[in-house]
Amino acid sequence: MTDRARQIMAVARELLDAEGPDALSMRRIAERVGIRAPSLYKHFPDKAAVEAGLQVQGMTRLAEDLEAAEAGIGAEPPLLVLAGAYRRHALASPHLYRITHTRPLARTALPEGLEDRAAMPLARAVHGDIDVARSLWAFAHGMVLLELDGRFPPDADLDAAWRTGCEAFTQTVRNKSRGDIA
Repeated sequence: MTDRARQIMAVARELLDAEGPDALSMRRIAERVGIRAPSLYKHFPDKAAVEAGLQVQGMTRLAEDLEAAEAGIGAEPPLLVLAGAYRRHALASPHLYRITHTRPLARTALPEGLEDRAAMPLARAVHGDIDVARSLWAFAHGMVLLELDGRFPPDADLDAAWRTGCEAFTQTVRNKSRGDIA
């Protein structure tokens, strides 16, 4: 990536963080970079390519956050630790989270292995059971979106809800490892 392309991505990220996905237009990005909009097309063929670059940033950060959480697993249940990291990841950059996780993923733009890298801490925590991993991810994603959208009552104890969900998944992993359920 050229210096100018990195500058364009930095400006796109600033706009995204400050104003959300609707602020991302080639014209607005160009104005902030200090060039004319047609010049952007030398670096990115369209807005979708800029959004794909933002998804790469989001997936990279998710991988880093989950790997750091996995490295710090101690007495707390691993699924609770990873779910907490996922939640913090989403709440720290809600617009980046939404562009990365609520739109079709531009898989062809991702560096090779990045999607797997982001999934591996959870896959390891559930001993490779992809069905449990996907179910836990869907639970975490749904909880995060409901929280971001302000859908829980103001007095809702979301920490308790997260703990309850993670404990249920932890029990499922235990039961499966003992052969109690298929």
